Amino acid sequence: MPEVSPDVSLARWTTLGLGGPAQRMIVANSVDEIVQSVRSAADRPALILAGGSNVVVGDDGFPGVVVLVRSAGWTVTADDGGTVDLVVQAGQDWDGFVAYTVAEGLAGVECLSGVPGSTGATPIQNVGAYGQDVSEVITAVTVLDRLADEVVELSAAECEFAYRGSRFKHNDRWVVLSVAMRLVRSPLSTPIRYAELARRLGVEPGDHVNLGQVREAVLALRRGKGMVLDPEDPDTRSVGSFFMNPVLSASAYQMFMAKADGNAPSTWPEADGKVKVSAAWLIENAGFRKGYARGGAAISGKHTLALTNRGGRTEDLLELAREVRDGVHARFGVTLRPEPVLINCEL
Repeated sequence: MPEVSPDVSLARWTTLGLGGPAQRMIVANSVDEIVQSVRSAADRPALILAGGSNVVVGDDGFPGVVVLVRSAGWTVTADDGGTVDLVVQAGQDWDGFVAYTVAEGLAGVECLSGVPGSTGATPIQNVGAYGQDVSEVITAVTVLDRLADEVVELSAAECEFAYRGSRFKHNDRWVVLSVAMRLVRSPLSTPIRYAELARRLGVEPGDHVNLGQVREAVLALRRGKGMVLDPEDPDTRSVGSFFMNPVLSASAYQMFMAKADGNAPSTWPEADGKVKVSAAWLIENAGFRKGYARGGAAISGKHTLALTNRGGRTEDLLELAREVRDGVHARFGVTLRPEPVLINCEL
């Protein structure tokens, strides 16, 4: 049976170390326990929590049941020598799984090394980093449909993946139980797409590199930005990137460039003539520097996109986020949107 505890502080279960109490917490160690726990909370609000790396929980906590997902492991379901299909449990530590794929010579998620949190969170957020998105390898996601009260498998197309989003984000209808992926059996990475990573590896974009080398390079880059969890480093007490890179229409991009006085930030072309703009550049050029603090929160000393807890409250972090968001809008006319899920709080 799942373990049940009353009045548990959620700060303990988030990478920010912030959040008030939950009325009730259930620890679920298997798919059956997750389903059972969610069904037992059908008459009250329920929050599904695993790694706690992409949530901001309000100071008042959560007025309902928190299901702490602790299912783990993965199964190889098919291997034709060229590709390998796997099913990974929702509570499986993501980086532990990535380390396995690299050691086994399976390419497809090596650039996602060091991303904190659980595997079940990756389709919700469509986790991406250094030129890879998890949606590129996901073939299906098994979920509990709380509306129909049944377990169903959704194809990758049915997941409606988008930039840092999916049909699961901001929608408590679906509870991710497991994730099916297809990886390529190869000692070499998928093509290196991200210029910063290519420079670190000493290769050209589009080149293929030894999987282990890619993993170590990504981990080194992430550590340099405070994006690998380290209890001794206060810059890692965050949710990673707090703001998403904004995607601007062609006309909005032209208006932005006029306000930017011709200074060109890092950009990435998108479909339909849209342009993705570096949120870090926007923040820095709006006057917010690394280490800038407000109350008990601060911008990371290593990476402008990370807002960190320096011993304050959730409201301190949100006040800093509002100041940054409003400052960027005032300077450039661009609205930054949060990447993490906000629980019982708002910007």
